[in-house]
Amino acid sequence: MVAQARGTSGDRRKWIIGIGAVVVVAALVIGGVIWTISDRNKTEGQVIDAGTTSALAGDVTQKRDGVVVTVGKPGAKATIDVYADFLCPICGEFEKQYKGQIEQAINDGKLQVRYHMVPLLNQRSSPPGYSLDSANAALAAADAGKFLQFHDALFANQPEEGKRGYDKAQLIELGKNVGITDPAFAQTVNAGTYEQQLNTAFQQIENDPKLAQDFGGGQTGFGTPTVTANGSIVSWQDPGWLTKVTG
Repeated sequence: MVAQARGTSGDRRKWIIGIGAVVVVAALVIGGVIWTISDRNKTEGQVIDAGTTSALAGDVTQKRDGVVVTVGKPGAKATIDVYADFLCPICGEFEKQYKGQIEQAINDGKLQVRYHMVPLLNQRSSPPGYSLDSANAALAAADAGKFLQFHDALFANQPEEGKRGYDKAQLIELGKNVGITDPAFAQTVNAGTYEQQLNTAFQQIENDPKLAQDFGGGQTGFGTPTVTANGSIVSWQDPGWLTKVTG
């Protein structure tokens, strides 16, 4: 009888401990899910930092032609084309590494840059669409003469691939913070005015054999960032590439 009572008490303790372990595990799982969602959506409600005033000289022009934006002084002897995606982390590294050198070459009148913002990773944000929304907004910023300021702010505050980007309201607010006052900017962002043109241009870029690169392992194709000069791809991993281009 005593033995049976002990057995019953022991089973109860095991049952209670088992329930407690399940509760702890469940709490950890729920906590992990909440943290994951919170981390994935950390850009929600954020104000994108507009950064400092542009270092561009006053006589530098920023002009949109279709879905390409040219930044530089008339008569610059060298021109490069830069293909990038605002969500692309390597593009972000490219900007960090060479932004200052490129702006200096532009200010010195040595270089014009043709910017192609491509929605290569449009399905890689959560929800999808940030690459296209941000590219469209950047073209709208170009119409207001503020492309590079807008461009630089988005890369300086770049969202993580696979997570939430910035929504249209946040992009419009950034436009205001870099000095855009024309109401046409917000209208263009909200309407996605340039999205079809961007998608069409991207399809052409993807299928252009001159822009295909060898990524090793038998993989070739278009990737970002891609830099070209005189119709040929430039190896921007070479620290002296810009000096070679500008002479």
